[in-house]
Amino acid sequence: MEIHIQASLSSRSSSESEISASDNIDAADRESGNFGCSHYRRRCKIRTPCCDEIFDCRHCHNEAKNSLELETLDSHDVPRHQVQKVICSLCDTEQDVQQYCMNCGVCFGKYFCSICKFFDDDVSKNQYHCDECGICRTGGKENFFHCKTCGCCYSKLMKDGHRCIERAMHHSCPVCFEFLFDTTKDISVLPCGHTMHLKCAKEMESHFQYSCPVCSKSICDMSRLWAKLDTVIASTPMPDMYKNKKVWILCNDCGAEGEVQFHVIAHKCLDCKSYNTKQTIGRGPPASCSSTAVTEIVR
Repeated sequence: MEIHIQASLSSRSSSESEISASDNIDAADRESGNFGCSHYRRRCKIRTPCCDEIFDCRHCHNEAKNSLELETLDSHDVPRHQVQKVICSLCDTEQDVQQYCMNCGVCFGKYFCSICKFFDDDVSKNQYHCDECGICRTGGKENFFHCKTCGCCYSKLMKDGHRCIERAMHHSCPVCFEFLFDTTKDISVLPCGHTMHLKCAKEMESHFQYSCPVCSKSICDMSRLWAKLDTVIASTPMPDMYKNKKVWILCNDCGAEGEVQFHVIAHKCLDCKSYNTKQTIGRGPPASCSSTAVTEIVR
């Protein structure tokens, strides 16, 4: 009889513990996805150490403080690693940075990084913290590697094929001028190694711009276009006065210099056969038209 009672009490105690644990989980997870901003789903706000104001996230702060309506001297970004205080979105309790509210127990973010002071309820982004970058990134740590030369995390698909450029991500996008290293937008790494926003790269292509805005190298396979230019140039002979005119060119793709026949449409690199070239002063005397042409011009 005593054994039966003890077993019943033990079973009841275990059941109560499971219910209590379930209640704690429900309490921590309540209102998940219902709070946050356009950048992140989270259940807390941050007090920024730079201006002692409350914002939903660092991006909300940076957008507000870098507005064109403000004086340039007042513009600044929040130092994310220096954030010390957060405010619970459910009970408004201000407290030190932590994942769970000290007052109501709600979870501020299913993903939490104590280094970056970062919270996010949307864990489908597969967030991870990169110690070498010093910030959190998305996409899953198993899918990325940190390139020490470029100073950033790149997809493992690029590990053996990308061109390294010193601190390639530590500059602004050459199109929109947003700083790339900690941007939340997709990045395109060009064949030359330079980086820019993927959206900006597509915008360039929509305007038929196919060269890197930093180094002018072609950003995609241009062989089909070069073949078309061969046909167009062959079917467009220059006037007699330009038949002997030569010009010096520099190839943006391979870096070779050379003297080629002048043509009003384009000039072809003698080394790599690219038409991505520009005319230079060259190493010889200035190019000139034929003497007959000059006589005709003078008359």
